[in-house]
Amino acid sequence: MELPQDFTRRIRSQLGDACDDFLACYEKERAYGLRCNPLKIEEKKLRSVLLEKQIETEQVPWAAEGFYYSKDVYPGKLPLHEAGAYYIQEPSAMIAVSLLDPQPGERILDLCAAPGGKSTQIAGRMLGQGLLVTNEVVAQRARILSRNIERMGVRNAVVLNETPKRLAERFPLYFDRILVDAPCSGEGMFRKDIQARGEWSLEQVEICAKRQRDILEKAASMLKPGGILVYSTCTFAPQENEQNAEWFVRQYPQFELQRQEQIWPHLQRGEGHFAARFYKKHLSKEETAISPACERTADTAKKQARKKNVRKSDTDKAAGYEQLQEFCTTTLSEEMCSRMRLQISSGQLAVFGDQLYLLPAEIRSLDGLKAERAGLHLGCCKKRRFEPAHALAMALRPEDVTQTTETEEPERFLRGETTGCGDQKGWTLVTTDGCSAGWGKASQGVLKNHYPKGLRRN
Repeated sequence: MELPQDFTRRIRSQLGDACDDFLACYEKERAYGLRCNPLKIEEKKLRSVLLEKQIETEQVPWAAEGFYYSKDVYPGKLPLHEAGAYYIQEPSAMIAVSLLDPQPGERILDLCAAPGGKSTQIAGRMLGQGLLVTNEVVAQRARILSRNIERMGVRNAVVLNETPKRLAERFPLYFDRILVDAPCSGEGMFRKDIQARGEWSLEQVEICAKRQRDILEKAASMLKPGGILVYSTCTFAPQENEQNAEWFVRQYPQFELQRQEQIWPHLQRGEGHFAARFYKKHLSKEETAISPACERTADTAKKQARKKNVRKSDTDKAAGYEQLQEFCTTTLSEEMCSRMRLQISSGQLAVFGDQLYLLPAEIRSLDGLKAERAGLHLGCCKKRRFEPAHALAMALRPEDVTQTTETEEPERFLRGETTGCGDQKGWTLVTTDGCSAGWGKASQGVLKNHYPKGLRRN
């Protein structure tokens, strides 16, 4: 493999005697990985199902939910992948969320999130509890991020398309944990991406390092005292990694560097990733001055958002609300129906035209923010009926609904074909290997396929 000459010279200086081993690894096959999604399937069951399909897996040491698989198999082509049971992810990239250690019930921000590998890993560890704000500044990439959040059945996430500066203004001292997986020079992608090698330069490394510091500054102001910030890159450049970590604690003495990890492809089975974990000990003088006002603003914003959402659903969209209630009563299990009603009554229902969304409990008003996905998309009101969204199907488990059908031919379902359904009637959750894959509507022995046209296989 032909590597940039300036990169090779720097690596030789950086690694010394180990450089030959590092360069030699580029002539070997890279590692392949996938990550179990606990929102959809248990790890033991996933490994068993994959084994039935001749896909053997091996644990990734730094991520309990991560597994290696052989390059000779293609798990991304299986219907179970489309059902969100797992995410194809480069193994070393899993280290960042392991260091972040997200917990259920927390407020967490993934600041540079597309395409969504780390966001969905965070969501899996949150188990649907708390608030996940996942953000991407590039609109096209934010749409890809949103699709992955939907596929993986994440209920408690808001997908934004904002700059770090705008978010810092809106969310001061707000989050318990923040991940900054910063745009970088991409040296850890050289083995699998020829474009990354072609775009690399020493100048680009310096440009990236400066941009990363700018992003870290904004992230620092959004973290609560006692919170955790993880900074990560997929590169080996000291300017973007260790030197930026050192700069950050000098610039912000209220942060303590607790741990940093560099995965090297000649030492571990991964393409390479750097991650540093920081603990915020206390507020800076500037933050102390704004802290009381910030808390009052947060409480006021939450109350206003709740009133606003209730008012919309009870007046402007009363008919749509009734249709949603009827759908919940007839289609959802008693427990899920009660949970949904509680969330709606607490002001989490948001209405955008004829589209209904369920906001995470902890979110403030989204007014003024560019939101690609405002929480969980429930569906839309069409004349006298409610039509559930694909996102809702993906977020439900079989036990959450009154009627399911396990498709024996998942490929047919993913192509949008109809199937038989016996004597079932009404909305039916279609599953593959026990994982929700989408909606079907049963009538007169036929299950009409509601898998989105834009996602269907040829």
